[in-house]
Amino acid sequence: VSYTLIFNNMSIHNNTGIAMSNVYETPKSGLVNESGGEDQFGSIEKGLSGDYEFSISAVLNEAWEKVSGTKLTFFLAALIYIGVFIGLSIVFQIIIGVIISTLSPGVAVVIGLIQQIIFSLIILPIAAGLFMLGIRRAADASIQPGSILGYFSKMLPLFFTTLLMSIMIFIGFLLLILPGIYLTIAYYMAVPLVVEKGLGPWEALETSRKVITKRWFTMLFFGIVMSIIVFISAIPLFIGLIWTIPLMAIGYGIIYRNMFGIRKETLTEA
Repeated sequence: VSYTLIFNNMSIHNNTGIAMSNVYETPKSGLVNESGGEDQFGSIEKGLSGDYEFSISAVLNEAWEKVSGTKLTFFLAALIYIGVFIGLSIVFQIIIGVIISTLSPGVAVVIGLIQQIIFSLIILPIAAGLFMLGIRRAADASIQPGSILGYFSKMLPLFFTTLLMSIMIFIGFLLLILPGIYLTIAYYMAVPLVVEKGLGPWEALETSRKVITKRWFTMLFFGIVMSIIVFISAIPLFIGLIWTIPLMAIGYGIIYRNMFGIRKETLTEA
């Protein structure tokens, strides 16, 4: 999450980003846009060629304008996510606590692992739904808090995408840390690519990595700036988060829109 404070270094992004990708480069895959709908604002093909706009100041300014009229929607959506997260945590803690007390340590570990998988399968689609709110608002489509519960059909692809992403990032950190940092930023758009474009896990990871690498340092600085903004806004009793959470979600939605475009089907969803 975040935005950037540095605008004068924009000219070095392409060369440095490509250099970093050579430090640790995941195997190639054939990247084809199989979304099945015409993209608005851009496309995967344009993103892969680096043909997209990414000015941090422009993204922040546009996102701030689009915050108006959406604060309650994002607030209620966040409450839904938090409520499900806390509710599942409590239920699983009670169930697992009772079951584990009657099992051997080895079996208890297996049960705990199964619990984590089930928890992820439920939470990941809702988290992806929050991202999709930002994407839809970036395209001025209507948004509803309850829409974040509409992506459970992507449960398995999201789980395997997140699992594969975690494994690759872990391996990257083992390789002198820098590759792990590179992949953490480069894989940021993989989840919405699975939901919005319908890409498979590996294809989504590779598409995100290749497109973001074109502006890797801009993406990094954007995350830093956004993190600072959110942190400062949380200081006065978390009140500022009412504005900065939508700002962050819409900002990343704008970046996604500019990088990959948005399918017509996404914009016409209820």
